[in-house]
Amino acid sequence: MTNSKRRRGLAAASALLGGVLVLTACSGGDADASSGGNDTSQAKVDEAAAKKSSEAQITITPKDGSNNASINNSATVTVRKGTLTTVTMTGQDGKTVAGQLSADKKSWKPTGQLERSTTYKLAAEAKDSEGRIAHENASFTTVSPANSFIGTFTPDNGATVGVGMPVSINFDKAITDKAAVQKGITVSSSSGQEVACHWFNANRMDCRPEEYWKEGSTVTLKLALDGVQGASGVYGVQQKTVTFHIGRNQVSYVDAQTKQMKITQDGKVVKTIPISAGSPDNKTYEGQMVISEKFKETRMNGATVGFTDDDGKGEYDIKDVPHAMRLTTSGTFIHGNYWGAPSVFGNVNTSHGCVGLQDKKGANDPSTPASWFYNHSLIGDVVVVQNTGDKTVSPDNGLNGWNMDWAQWKAGSAV
Repeated sequence: MTNSKRRRGLAAASALLGGVLVLTACSGGDADASSGGNDTSQAKVDEAAAKKSSEAQITITPKDGSNNASINNSATVTVRKGTLTTVTMTGQDGKTVAGQLSADKKSWKPTGQLERSTTYKLAAEAKDSEGRIAHENASFTTVSPANSFIGTFTPDNGATVGVGMPVSINFDKAITDKAAVQKGITVSSSSGQEVACHWFNANRMDCRPEEYWKEGSTVTLKLALDGVQGASGVYGVQQKTVTFHIGRNQVSYVDAQTKQMKITQDGKVVKTIPISAGSPDNKTYEGQMVISEKFKETRMNGATVGFTDDDGKGEYDIKDVPHAMRLTTSGTFIHGNYWGAPSVFGNVNTSHGCVGLQDKKGANDPSTPASWFYNHSLIGDVVVVQNTGDKTVSPDNGLNGWNMDWAQWKAGSAV
């Protein structure tokens, strides 16, 4: 192609492109008008869609993405301007969590306590008065063990116990805000007795009245600790009510000098049993002690409580001690003794600190003094030990807060 022809071809193409460009530019106004028309149409479509949307408004708590959620009060689904038709909650394992829809179909919640440190998913569906459907979804994670605390309490719900049984709560995390935690715990008695709580340390709080519980009364423990901050970043998770009953008033008095134990009920002596208390080298603690555990038979190894020989072995290791009842955490028991001669009881103090009663091997002879006392004792009964020459048992060594006067006891309250 010659240069002149090439120039003419480029000019023609340029003119054509120019025309297209001009045409495109001139049609811009029409395109805007057309777009404006589309906006109007879309608005009408949106308005029509809105009219078809459900008026039902579903709310799920906790909010989607929440962490450290309660294991008691989380996973509540409610609806306004409609009724719930379906709610499905699943755990990390994909299993469905059981729940209950309210009678008016306005709310739903799980029927049981949730697991800690678990992610749950919720899917809810509702309809309005015209049958139009609405949906809502959420996911949340419950509080982890590292960020929560639990209080292990005694006695158990529904138990019948002796008049000396305190409410004792041991927390699995050190509590720094004792006042906040104590405010979430209430202990009351049907007898109307004033109850005060005492902190022995950052992990233990006991509650009791000034005098022993009234015979036949009912004690109620309420734990409202869900969401209560006990320490920095550590929250309570318990929300429950516990009741226990106080049985007959039985208090037993051990006299290490006379080597006799008098069992009283309502202040009257019902039986006297000969005993053998701690020897002069291993005296028994004095004071008011509460029976905290009962074992028909148990093993007692001196090595576990510091009684060892030169080889480091226990000075005694009896694998079948009968009718044993714990009086202190440190190892003081009142128990049956089948290895001592009958003449020992009522005459000589020979033990390593426990209180021994005459018994038979195997714990199957109901005629023995130890068997009688075991069968007539409740956890929570008081055993008062006197005239041993030893110090008074520490109030926190077992359930033995009765060895602290009322003013001192109340001084240990955080509220």
